[in-house]
Amino acid sequence: GTSNPSKRHRERLNRELERLAGLLPFPEEVVAGLDKLSVLRLSAGYLRAKSFFSESRHEKLGLLGQQLHCQTGREAPLHLLIFTDLQALNGFVLVVTSEGLIFYSSHTIQDYLGFHQVDVMHQSVFELIHTEDQQEFRRNLHWALNPPHAPEGEPSAEGGKSLSSSAVTYKPDQLPPENSSFLERSFVCRFRCLLDNSSGFLALNLQGRLKFLHGQNKRSEDGSVLPPQLALFAISTPLQPPSILQIRTKNMIFRTKHKLDFTPLACDAKGKIVLGYTEAELRMCGTGYQFIHAADMLYCAENHVRMMKTGESGLTVFRLLTKENRWKWVQANARLVYKNGKPEYIIVTQRPLVDEEGGEHLRKRSMHLPFTFATGEALLYQSAYPLPGFPDPFQSKGKTSKSKKTSHSQGGHSQKDGINPSSLLGAMMRQDKAVY
Repeated sequence: GTSNPSKRHRERLNRELERLAGLLPFPEEVVAGLDKLSVLRLSAGYLRAKSFFSESRHEKLGLLGQQLHCQTGREAPLHLLIFTDLQALNGFVLVVTSEGLIFYSSHTIQDYLGFHQVDVMHQSVFELIHTEDQQEFRRNLHWALNPPHAPEGEPSAEGGKSLSSSAVTYKPDQLPPENSSFLERSFVCRFRCLLDNSSGFLALNLQGRLKFLHGQNKRSEDGSVLPPQLALFAISTPLQPPSILQIRTKNMIFRTKHKLDFTPLACDAKGKIVLGYTEAELRMCGTGYQFIHAADMLYCAENHVRMMKTGESGLTVFRLLTKENRWKWVQANARLVYKNGKPEYIIVTQRPLVDEEGGEHLRKRSMHLPFTFATGEALLYQSAYPLPGFPDPFQSKGKTSKSKKTSHSQGGHSQKDGINPSSLLGAMMRQDKAVY
C-alpha cells in the first residue's frame, strides 16, 4: 500500500491542505468544519486581501486601516485589519469586486444575515441578493452606473467566466479621481437572511464608495498585467433599526454541526457558553432530540424532514435543554452541506431568544398546530392520554404517573423492549422528568 504512487500523492496533498487550513486566521472549530475546496477558496481570498492591505500601506490605508489608524495612531498588522472587532458597528463591512466577487466580509455578517464569514468570502455576491435587486447592485458596481448588459442567468460562485463576463476593465486615467463624489454609493438591496425575517430577506442600506483594489496582479488574456480595478467598499446596515431584544441576543449567535439524523458532532465556543456542554457531552447523548423540549420535538422533526428534501429547514423556534437543566429558547436555521453531490452533514445557525420571544412564537405556532396545553403529547403520539412521567394538564402537581409503561399504542411494552432509543419517544423517555 505504501508503494502506491497515487495514494502517496493523495496523502501528501491532504497533509498540505491540513497545514494550509491551520494557517487560516479562523477559530479552530470553524477550520475543523471546512472541506478541501473551502480551504483553497479561503486561502486564495486571504492572500488577495493580504496583497491589497500590504499595497495600501505604501499608497494609502484601506477602509478598515483608516478606522484602526484613527484609533491607535499607527498602522495595524494585517490580521487586525481583517479580523478586527466590529461589534460596535450597526452593520458589517462588505467589499465586492467589479465582477461581483465578495473580496472581504467582516465576521459581523453572521449577526445580521446568519451566514458565517467563511461561507461568503470569495463567493458571488449575487447568490445572496434578491433577484429583483441584482441589477441595481450591478449598476452600483459600475463607476458611471451604466454596466454592460448581463446575460440571462445570474452569475454563480462556480462560474468564474460568468462572473467576469459583466465586468469592465478600466485604465485608471479613464476614471475620475478616487476621491471624486461620482464614486460615492448609497443604495438599498435585499439580502438573503437566515435569521428572524418572515420573507427570508433583509433590506440593507449599503453606504460607501468605489476604490481601487491594489496588489491583485491580475492579467488579461494576452498575459499583460492589468491595472488595479475598482471595487465597492461599503458598510451594510439594516434599513429597519434592530429592536432592543435583537441587540441583547445578536452577539450570542452560535453554530452547531450534526450528522444527517441530527446527532451532534461539534459546537462553537459561543454555543458552549449558551448551553454549558462540552462537545464530548453533546456527542455521547444520542440523536440530539433528547436536548429538545417534548412539545417542540415533532415541530423540529417536521422541519428536519423539510430540510432533507429542500436543503434548508427554514426558521425553527424551540427550546433546548442546558446543562443546568433549564430550557433555553433558540431560533435556528439548519441547512445541508453537500459533498460530491450528496448530503454529508448539517450546519445549524442558532440565536438565543428571551422567554418572551419564545412564548410569542409558541402562541403563533399553537394557532395552526393542534398542541394541547403546549405539551404536545396528543400530536406526538396520537394519544389523548398523558405520557408516563409527565404531568396531566388536568391534574394538580405531584400526581404524575410513576409507571414505566408507554402509551396504549405501544401495546404495554417496557421502555427497554418496546421503544427505539433513536425515536422521538425514545429520546424523550431518556430525559430527566424533573426538567419539566
